[in-house]
Order: sequence, then structure tokens, then C-alpha cells
Amino acid sequence: MSRPNILFIFSDQHAQKVSGCYGDAVVQTPNIDRLAREGVRFDNAYCPSPICVPSRMSMLTARWPYRQECWANDDILRSDLPSWPHAAGAAGYDPVLIGRMHAIGPDQLHGYRERQIGDHSPNYPGAARQSLGALAGTNDPNPESIAKSGPGNSAYQSKDRDVTDAAVRWLHDTGAARAAAGDPFCLTVGYMLPHPPYVADPEAYALYKGRVPEPRLGADAADGWHDWWRSAREIDEVPQGDRDRARAAYWALVHRLDEMIGEVLAALEAIGELDNTLIVYASDHGDHLGERGLWWKHTFFEESVKVPLIMRLPGQVPAGETREQVVNLVDLSQTMIEVMGGAPLPHADGRSFWAVAQDGTAPWTNETFSEYCTDAVPAWTGGRAVQQRMIRRENWKLSLYDGEPPLLFDLATDPDELVNRAEDPACAAIRSELEAALTADWSVEAVAARMRARRAEKDLLASWSAQVQPGSSHIWNFTPGINRLETCSQEE
Repeated sequence: MSRPNILFIFSDQHAQKVSGCYGDAVVQTPNIDRLAREGVRFDNAYCPSPICVPSRMSMLTARWPYRQECWANDDILRSDLPSWPHAAGAAGYDPVLIGRMHAIGPDQLHGYRERQIGDHSPNYPGAARQSLGALAGTNDPNPESIAKSGPGNSAYQSKDRDVTDAAVRWLHDTGAARAAAGDPFCLTVGYMLPHPPYVADPEAYALYKGRVPEPRLGADAADGWHDWWRSAREIDEVPQGDRDRARAAYWALVHRLDEMIGEVLAALEAIGELDNTLIVYASDHGDHLGERGLWWKHTFFEESVKVPLIMRLPGQVPAGETREQVVNLVDLSQTMIEVMGGAPLPHADGRSFWAVAQDGTAPWTNETFSEYCTDAVPAWTGGRAVQQRMIRRENWKLSLYDGEPPLLFDLATDPDELVNRAEDPACAAIRSELEAALTADWSVEAVAARMRARRAEKDLLASWSAQVQPGSSHIWNFTPGINRLETCSQEE
């Protein structure tokens, strides 16, 4: 067949399990489920980092965070690092982005030729952010994120409405014209949902109020560094009403995200290109949603570090199959490049799993990594810098923490990660083997030193930005009043 179109739908903070096709019995995700039913669902897909910017930048470049020195949400990705949109352009495609990328710095394209709608936050650290009004602080890992939850509206949901409308228009106009001319297109649709605020429109919220079950795992299922994290973020004791309201709103946000994905798929079908397009759905990381007494991301537990990943292309990808292979978003970028007939990104860590998508018996090495590294500057870090890394190899997962005991889990017998085997003499060999692989080219000391050096650079750039107030490009503007909350911390 001729080269396919590419439609990459990339959401933010979508916990893998909160989808019908991944086993959730409450949420309504017929469009995501359709992609899984008509394509291949990956059950062991991981993010390069359980935080937005490093995960997204690693997806773009197919390099681990430490290899591109982009660990935190205020790190700037170098513009001379080739990205998969660069590779798409070199292969003859014309990559277009509508919506979220979350890149910091003056380069707001990173290989995309065109970008519509843009992000809601400024390009530079130190620049003033747009106010979320009544929902101020609820987009960050703060206790008010859970307390100020429920029915209402956030700018994030409104922005995604504009992203969807723009994507539908683009497909009907530019996409249809290119298809008619035999010129395959490459479109990324970047969504904010279901990232907090945990606030959804009242109609969607009403569908899930009182229907979302309680978290299965208690706080005793996460100790060590995670005890400190709960305490630092003041979520040791989350009132049941707040918890239930936030969870219901999250399920409602996934519901609305799925509806918008459905509109994009309907436009693709209307122009006759549904079956000529590789459709990929993925998210940048997950969300604990109260499991283990934790919220948001920031950890290497499966709720945080696993992502949904689905691919559909009739005739090339079988329908209704699942894959157990261990893959990562750094691999996804290399995979899309192969489908487009492009050259793999040079010096990359990611590997194309296109053969695996087509045939579940294709050879593949089940190993991947994730990093979580911060300095102590952002307020939400609790004043504690961390350098942490995880490896998953086959069914084993080892997480190393600076200053805290490691965690080693056998996911085959312990999928909920409840029994730490790190000190089990029977696991000494596998622990040693995984530690050697994890630290072969990565160390706490080296990462910490480089992050300190980068902080001096970032502080100067932030001071420059605060004084000069450089203009930001590709920004979606909104008024604070667009954010509202109909109920707050009171019991319902």
C-alpha cells in the first residue's frame, strides 16, 4: 500500500486503567475502545518520566531524559536535537501539531512545520502564567487540587474543545485536500485532558457521581519516599468527600476526552481516510487517583508510570489483539518514523516496535527505563531534590531512590507491587543484575551535578524573562473567569 497518513492523538495524565478497553467497568470510552477493538492495544507501555515535560521531550527525541538533559518541567530541550517530526519532514511528510506540546523555550515547533491553538502556559520560566481564577493551584500537586474538585469548568477542558474544533476543520480542509492529491498527512492532536484540575462540566460529572469505586490500594501499599511525598504534599488524610468528588470528575474528564477523540475520528472517516491512516493514541504518564494514598504522578508505581497505547491501521495492524511486550514512548517515536519510511533518529535510545505491532511473536527485548529527577526549587517539591530511576526487565521492576531503600517487584506474581523483594536473598542475583543495567550509564551523583549546573542557567533565564517579559508564541489565551467550581469541599 502507499504510505499512510499519521494521526497521533496524545493526551495528558491519562491513567491506563481508566479506559473501557483496559478493564474499567464504569468509564464510557467507546472511541478509545473502538481503536483497541480495531487495532492493537499495548498493555505494558511506559513513559520515560512520570512528569510532563521530560516525558514529552523524550517522546519527541527518542532519548532518555538524562541523554537530553531535560528532567524537570522548566528544562528547555535543545533545538538542535532531532525529533520525530524532523524525521517525518525529512521523509516527505508535512508534520502539523494542533494543541499541546508543553515545550519550554523559544522553539515551540521542534520539527513541526505548523502549529495551531498552542499551549496555555508561557514559553519561558519566570514569565507570568495565565490565572486559573477560582481554580488557582489545582493544576499542580497541591492539596487544593483534590479539595477544589467536582462539577464546573476548567480552562483545560475549554482549550481541548478548541483543539478538537481546529483538528476537525484541518482534516476537512487541509487533510482532505492532501489526501485527494495523494499526499499523506501527519497530524498530531495534543490534548490537556484528563490532567487536573479535577473539574468537569456538570453534565459529564453527573454521569459518574457516586458510581466510581473507591481506590483498591491503601497507603500501606507505598512506603519509604512515598510516605515523605504524601506528607510534603499534605495528602496524608484526604477527606472521603474530596476523594470521591475528584475521582468522579477525573472519570468525567476521560469521558469528555473520549468524546472529542470521537469527533476527530468521525472527521477522518468523513474524508474517506480512516483506513488509510495509522492512528496512535497514547498519554504522557498516568495518575494515582488516590491509589496507595497517592495522587497525580511522580512515582514509578504502575498507576503513574504506565500509559495507554493503541495503534490502528487496517491491513497492517491486526484487529482486536493485545501485546504484552514492554515498550516505551521513546520507542513509539521510532515506530512512527518507520511507518512513514523515514530514517531512525540518530543516537536514539528508542527502538521501533512496528514489527511487534504487526505480529505479536516478533523478536523484542522486554526492557525499559523511566526517570524522575527534580531539584528543590519548585514549591511543590517540598524542598527536596531527588534523582530516581526505574528499570523494567521482563516481569521484574527495580526502582532506585537516592537516600531511600530500593523497591523490587515481581509483577508476574505481584502485579499490585505490594511485596518488596529487594532484600530477599532469593532475589539477590536479579537485583544485582538490574542494578548493574540501571546504573551502567546513569548515576545519582552525575545527574545531581548536572541539574545543579543547569539550575544556575535556568535561574538566569528566569530572571531575564521576568524583567524583559519576552512575548510567547503559540499560546491559547483565556480569561480567569472561564474557570469555575460549582461545589467545593463540602460533602455532597
